[in-house]
Amino acid sequence: MIPTPPAGYRGRFAPSPTGPLHLGSLIAALASLLHARSAGGDWLLRIEDIDPPRERTGATAAILHSLVQHGLRWDGDILWQSQRSAAYDAALDALDADHHLFACTCSRRELGANGACQQNCRARRAPTGRPSALRVAVPADFVSRWEDPWQGPQYCALGRELTDFIVRRKDGLYAYQLAVVVDDAYQGITDIVRGADLLDSTPRQHLLQQLLGYPQPRYAHIPVLTDDQGRKLSKQTLAPALDDAAAPSNLRLALHYLGQPMPPAAADSARALVDFAVAHWSPLGLPRAPAVTADQ
Repeated sequence: MIPTPPAGYRGRFAPSPTGPLHLGSLIAALASLLHARSAGGDWLLRIEDIDPPRERTGATAAILHSLVQHGLRWDGDILWQSQRSAAYDAALDALDADHHLFACTCSRRELGANGACQQNCRARRAPTGRPSALRVAVPADFVSRWEDPWQGPQYCALGRELTDFIVRRKDGLYAYQLAVVVDDAYQGITDIVRGADLLDSTPRQHLLQQLLGYPQPRYAHIPVLTDDQGRKLSKQTLAPALDDAAAPSNLRLALHYLGQPMPPAAADSARALVDFAVAHWSPLGLPRAPAVTADQ
């Protein structure tokens, strides 16, 4: 059951416990919080712990500690995706009842470009007894459009440009696209601020929201931080973990990359820096680009 969406702005930050936060994730968290707080809204925290093979021991505690040390306080209780299996199963049942799912038995070798199913799985629909992933059958005429504040007008003819995507993996784990849509609806999220690396996820989430009868949040994608070779700073590229003892300097650097007014020297604590940044939040200051290169 989806609660009645609350009035006003509700944003969120939803890290995966695959490692500690780094500068790129701090930038995303800070932008999300500033956009919410400047609108007088709530900022929620969700831990996306639905992929145990990729999770690292102690990562969740490290993430929570970093957020607190950097003055990024969330509202309400944390939502843990590992406790949401019943909600994801209900969403899968609803999609299946309306004939939007099919079982895909393709091996990695059999998949085409962008992970596309190349066999007769969609036409067959019925499970074969072999290990299978569940995919959404994307309607050929489905189009996703939205006005992104920082990336400009967005248009994706999903049925022609992307593949029938997975919502439950062969190993039985729930896919990101399904879980995030179910939880955004459950939490009444009205606005999503995240990195531009997730731009191509938005059309898939629009489709799931339409198929499940969920409200559609507003989406805004900030530029991601990259190295001098154009690679996103991430856990996969071994971006260094945040030094929580250097929270004020980390926050100043994050505000620099977000194109925000720099707090005065007297703002020397994480709380003072965040308070200043909320009061002076300038969405127009953000670079209108999918990425910015880290200073060398």
